[in-house]
Amino acid sequence: MANKYKILFVCLGNICRSPAAEGVMRALVEKRGVADRFEIDSAGTYSGHAGDLPDLRMRAAASRRGYNLTHRARQISEEDFERFDRIIVMDDYNYESVHRLAPSRALSMKIDRMTDFCRSHPDAHYVPDPYYEGREGFEIVLDLLEDACEGLLDDCLK
Repeated sequence: MANKYKILFVCLGNICRSPAAEGVMRALVEKRGVADRFEIDSAGTYSGHAGDLPDLRMRAAASRRGYNLTHRARQISEEDFERFDRIIVMDDYNYESVHRLAPSRALSMKIDRMTDFCRSHPDAHYVPDPYYEGREGFEIVLDLLEDACEGLLDDCLK
């Protein structure tokens, strides 16, 4: 078996968007029969939720779509730039935070924005943080993530 393609999804607290992206991507690689070729993880730029399960509202919304989110929150580290092939961020704030953490300019080239892979939502420039939103906010996030994960996986399999 060749080396696995390693993807890290990043948001602020690692309790809503990035663990949902991780769950969506895990389900997608399983569905397409390529799970053995990927390593998928998520992290946050903020450490305040370290060790926590994803937000209960995100877990409920994801569960309604068949995703089981069991990731424990953690903070991104410099070592992640060496470990992962791609680091996918949810918004411009995360992009700037992760970019500043990059140990080198070359390693910062691994950073991409999640919405760059959207096909059905071409006007989306970021994945909004649903933390202070109602139920609909979590559904919008999942719509964007499902779209973007399809595009990202196709890009990885090229």
